[in-house]
Amino acid sequence: MTDFSRLVGDTAVWAPLHRIAGTLDKSLPGIFAADYAERLEAARSRLRPDLGDSAIDEEGADT
Repeated sequence: MTDFSRLVGDTAVWAPLHRIAGTLDKSLPGIFAADYAERLEAARSRLRPDLGDSAIDEEGADT
């Protein structure tokens, strides 16, 4: 968070960004879990539509 000055020149923007970042750190601790990759893939699988015989590659394009 100390690199805000390189990204955002207006210091008035820093406080809201710090607040948002702090909220995310507290509410999304799962992103730091050891099994995050597996949990992410499981979530992606749940969100993908069931296309039957049609296949979709990892980039999302029809094959």
